Amino acid sequence: MRRRDFIAGVGGAAAWPLAARAQQGDRVRRIGVLMPGNENDPEWKTFVSAFTQALAGLGWTDGRNVRIDLRWHRDDINRIGALAQELVDLKSDIIVTNATPATAAVQRETRTIPIVFTNVADPVVSGVVPRLDRPGGNVTGFASYEASLGGKWLELLSEIAPGLKRAAAITTFNSDTSAVLAFMPSLQTAARSLKVEPIIAPVHSDAEIEASIDALGREPGGGLVVMSGVTLAAHAAPIITAAARNNVPAVYSASYFARDGGLLSYGPDRVDTFRRAATYVDRILHGAKPGDLPVQLPAKYEMVVNLKTAKALGLTVPQSILLRADEVIE
Repeated sequence: MRRRDFIAGVGGAAAWPLAARAQQGDRVRRIGVLMPGNENDPEWKTFVSAFTQALAGLGWTDGRNVRIDLRWHRDDINRIGALAQELVDLKSDIIVTNATPATAAVQRETRTIPIVFTNVADPVVSGVVPRLDRPGGNVTGFASYEASLGGKWLELLSEIAPGLKRAAAITTFNSDTSAVLAFMPSLQTAARSLKVEPIIAPVHSDAEIEASIDALGREPGGGLVVMSGVTLAAHAAPIITAAARNNVPAVYSASYFARDGGLLSYGPDRVDTFRRAATYVDRILHGAKPGDLPVQLPAKYEMVVNLKTAKALGLTVPQSILLRADEVIE
């Protein structure tokens, strides 16, 4: 049940004048799209559908005046480079990416084809763009998080698990890591205020994920903050399973964790992000330079709470969270 949108950042993309999009021209434009997951994942299909429907609303229809070349890297970091090169070799007019690794891979292949990224945790820290207001070059897009969310995640975890004494923030070893570390200052500030010990837990594999969570669960009062990143997304199942097995409450950065059995998630509404990405694709196809379009922060956030998981952990979800939740899983 959707009850509330959280407004943040620099706001929604400016509307492109209707008169300017009335004539799309005769040439079929080629849009490359590099996505994680796979074509059978219902959540990622929803995101792609939101993007293509938003494009159609702006006058760009796949098979009529655009051709969309969709590639899935299936959360396999080793596949991303080859797929990025493939989309560049197809002479795409524009390439849409998701998350830092895919964006960086396409950047390595081209400095001329416009790139519109989605869901990059911190575009400046990760080196995707030098600044947000005028990114320059051939890259712009939509950041997925603000650094202040580190503290927000810990506050929510403390609220739903009031006995919290220490919290481990799982980070990954790949190119997601630098962006994830951007959240740590706000998390550490919140930890001091809440009198919670913050722990950074870098992991390289399922075995290390399980070992970190096993260690956290050996004493009462442990909690888990699962941040953003393609690698962590690929290891969602073992994280959720280990947290349940060790009776460790966890807060997650993406809603699919809570829908798949995690306790609580708080993060950007990614359907909204993909809709907004279509507006930048439209503007660039009409002649705007990506480097002149400011990187945008999320406009909507969503909270999902899993009551079944809370019950299994012996937690009573406070009314303060239930009233703010956009979705409650019974």
